Amino acid sequence: MESCDVLVVGAGPAGLTAAIYLSRFRRRVVVLSAGPPRASWIPESHNTPGFPHGVGGVEFLRRLTDQAVGFGVEIREVDVEALRTTEPGFEAVCGDGPIRASAVLLATGVRDHLPDLPGLEAAILRSVVRLCPICDAYEATGQRIAILGDGPLAKREADFLRTYSDDVTVIATCDSDLSFNEASVQWTPRGGLELRTFDHLYIALGCEPQTDLAIACGSRCDDQGNLIVDAHQMTSVDGLYAAGDVVRGLNQIAVATGEAAIAATAIHNRLRQSAPER
Repeated sequence: MESCDVLVVGAGPAGLTAAIYLSRFRRRVVVLSAGPPRASWIPESHNTPGFPHGVGGVEFLRRLTDQAVGFGVEIREVDVEALRTTEPGFEAVCGDGPIRASAVLLATGVRDHLPDLPGLEAAILRSVVRLCPICDAYEATGQRIAILGDGPLAKREADFLRTYSDDVTVIATCDSDLSFNEASVQWTPRGGLELRTFDHLYIALGCEPQTDLAIACGSRCDDQGNLIVDAHQMTSVDGLYAAGDVVRGLNQIAVATGEAAIAATAIHNRLRQSAPER
């Protein structure tokens, strides 16, 4: 059976950063990715440290991938079907066959709840539709902003966005007659009211942390479904770590990479204690 020192599940900013650190700690690292990370949807980020002129998600991930591969990290496009604890360590079941690892880092992220609207993905890539006001509300300063959502989440997002604009409208999901032009959003409220045009639409429908693998191993979650970790990013399962969006609601690249660095260092020190020569 194939084995490695550390298995990283997820090839977004958290997973790739952890892999870079671990490979530089001279650990054999395998990264498994089941498709494009959420960060690939970012048209251009201007709040990522070190990129004063902005960077797109695809480009940022490419740089991280090149850096990781340059240090010997193996990255595979394969879905992890199951993860279980063994003695010692873990075993991941995937299409390429089982892999055993002394430690596992989960960087599985979240899945956004998106409405079924024609042209939505293209509108996200054009920055007409946005998912994260913390990331990009600054670029919407003084513009016409709409929020699609209901309940407390939509209200909180509207309150936050009023820091940047006085023109903020909440659109209920049951009232979502929306269409997207090249640089704007059109909304015709049901009931025959007048067409309205917005510069940006924020989606406030929440997201779902991808915790199935962790829960199957016995990891605990908080009330919002995020994985609970200690100060070193270890879950309630010994040797199973997590970093990035799957851990807390603040879905930010800077947070993900910081948590990955903490987790990777803790994993290396843990393995070093069990094998002092490393």
